Amino acid sequence: MSGPIGKPTPYIDGIEKVTGQAMYTDDFRFPNMLFVGLVRSPHAHACIKHIDISIAEKDPGVAAVAVGKDIPISFGILPISPDENAMAVEKVRYVGEIVAAVAAETVEAAQKGAEKIIVEYEPIREFIDPEDSLETCGKDEQIHKHTKEGKNIHKTAELRFNEPEKALEQSPFKCTESFKFAGVTHAFTEPHSTIAIWNGDETLTVISATQVPHYLHKNLAKVLELPLHSIQVKKPALGGGFGGKSDPFAHEMITAYLSKKTKRPVKCTFTREEVFITNHGRHPTTMDMSVGCDKDGIITALDTDIIIDGGAYGSFGVVTSYYNGVLLQGPYKIDKLGFRTRRTYTNKPQCGAMRGHGAVNPRYAVEVILDILAHDIGMDPCDLRMKNFLPENTLTVGQLRITSNGVEECLETVRKKSDWNNLYGKLPYGRGLGVACGFFISGSALPIIWNRYPQTVVHAKLDFDGRIVMFSGASEIGQGSDTMLVQIAAEELGIPMNHVQLEVADTKTTPVDLGSYSSRVTFMVGNAAKMAVEKIRDEMAKAIAKEKSVSSENILFRDKKIFTKDGALDIAWEEGVEIAMAGRGAFVESGYYISPKLGGDFKGAGAGLSPAYSFGAFISEVAVNPDTGEVNVEKIWAAHDCGKALNPLAVEGQIEGSIHMGLGQAVSEDMRYVKGQIMNANFFDYRIPYSVDTPEMDVTIIESNDGEGPYGAKEAGEGPIHPVLPSIGNAIYDAVGIRMMELPITPDKILNKVRENTKA
Repeated sequence: MSGPIGKPTPYIDGIEKVTGQAMYTDDFRFPNMLFVGLVRSPHAHACIKHIDISIAEKDPGVAAVAVGKDIPISFGILPISPDENAMAVEKVRYVGEIVAAVAAETVEAAQKGAEKIIVEYEPIREFIDPEDSLETCGKDEQIHKHTKEGKNIHKTAELRFNEPEKALEQSPFKCTESFKFAGVTHAFTEPHSTIAIWNGDETLTVISATQVPHYLHKNLAKVLELPLHSIQVKKPALGGGFGGKSDPFAHEMITAYLSKKTKRPVKCTFTREEVFITNHGRHPTTMDMSVGCDKDGIITALDTDIIIDGGAYGSFGVVTSYYNGVLLQGPYKIDKLGFRTRRTYTNKPQCGAMRGHGAVNPRYAVEVILDILAHDIGMDPCDLRMKNFLPENTLTVGQLRITSNGVEECLETVRKKSDWNNLYGKLPYGRGLGVACGFFISGSALPIIWNRYPQTVVHAKLDFDGRIVMFSGASEIGQGSDTMLVQIAAEELGIPMNHVQLEVADTKTTPVDLGSYSSRVTFMVGNAAKMAVEKIRDEMAKAIAKEKSVSSENILFRDKKIFTKDGALDIAWEEGVEIAMAGRGAFVESGYYISPKLGGDFKGAGAGLSPAYSFGAFISEVAVNPDTGEVNVEKIWAAHDCGKALNPLAVEGQIEGSIHMGLGQAVSEDMRYVKGQIMNANFFDYRIPYSVDTPEMDVTIIESNDGEGPYGAKEAGEGPIHPVLPSIGNAIYDAVGIRMMELPITPDKILNKVRENTKA
């Protein structure tokens, strides 16, 4: 390739962001704008007896007041579980749930106006522990009326293939362990922010920090009872998401309603505490997992029972319930597989999608147990893993289609680079190495709202001045998708990247894209963009071939020239544009991506289906102080199979970001609640890793070149987080001989385990 594809390319928005020129939602100011103040519940679970808004309504700084009954239509990211309201209607379900809202002339007036709203509550039984939610309770105690059998279970997902229980009983070696994972949040830099503008023509414009403009668009139309064509959703620069902005949110509905009511622009921007209260982070989880193998280290069976703390509302919970089980089908060949997951409702903020959605916690359990089994049978943990990898071009037991697979090369790479063979099990006490592998989807093959339409559409326009304008609904959230679109256009047409302009993430001007989640953008939007630009190139080639009497099949586009290898044609890009547009003017071509038909016909067969899967292998080196329990992750060797690295700079950044986020969940991050009240809703008490905590990283990109991805590309944004946590956990065992089954791995837990070992 002669263009930018495959070359390290700085992000096209990088300069704007580092110089402060990029416009985020909260940066926008509009004349006559109002500001939102929110009334939040002090109770985890209570009936709303009465709301008195009369004093607030009379406040001279308050323009409008809204309560739950004003916006009664429920919503949710998944149409199968729309259980959320913009504001609580009959009862509150977590501390911090929005009960009422005001729109006022200033932020201060909004806060004071909200304080003048009086709410009378009648507390009812709280369900804070998910184990309590499994028990039968009274109808009046249920968190939601629609749950069955008087229990607070949101979703039960269960699949069994080839009698795993029987296979485990017959396995020569078996390991059963219990694991517990704390809830963690996304810790993105930019808080939630939304601006709504009710226009003079009875249309609504919403500017919001969202990963999913399309789904926000649909939910706004539903909740406000407006036609889709009267609503425009725009996503400006976004300061991180990691899944935390992939739901439609209550504050977006409230802001839009208040703008419609006042006919003025209205803004709502959260404080950091409000971001924590809203959450939608990774689910607290407990699991009991059993894995068996034979004397040669071949995995014979896996079975697991998982309880997921979903919080008060559904969010992505139905998907999460399945992902915890079905994504155990890789990277290893496991023909006898079973799982049951139960996602409970509890009286805490809802959990949702977070980087590596649904598979990070189970991956930790699998990789730790495989390490245990390797030790039990006297086999090197790397060797055991190498024996069990899925081959390329195969189907898993649950009908996941594996195409390209570079996991063996990944493991061989980190094993060699870390000097594993000479150092594992041989380092001084307190130092150790640990290995783990990972596996994740490159976009879900099924859209959230099932339909017959493409997953994404991209328009490419050739204009008189030789510009290419790309129109895409894809959401740039820091992963480099805007840069990718420009790279593809420049590659196919042989033009500089500065000849390509973008119109993105605007439901009025761009075609539908489903958003940035599930690592779908590179694979799906990339394929659509490539198709659109190829059509532009082919149309140009036909027109030029006709005028210059050459074969269109022999025409090449490279270095701002259009030519044939035999020299019969050699013209500048500008001349080619003039020829192509003669008699027709500017023209637009569309590309699209439709997922291939995948999966089986059993219930739950749609979960985890993807057109391609990424793979990875990591080795961590740690130093553990047995006297203090302090863990220092000193170095991580990472190898990730991303198919083809369209932008190696971006891929390396995604892997490094995954390491940093995984480190936090492994050793420090933990959302702590007392009676449903979060106790560490700030970055002082909620401990994300600092720059000084970041280990040395040795990153290797493995290119397996998937046959269906754009230029062979697969995902690189979420898969790399999966091996981080278990490689650290396994390294701690090598360092001090203790297995950590509860995350985060804090010094007190280390000390307790060390003391237990000493006594034994």
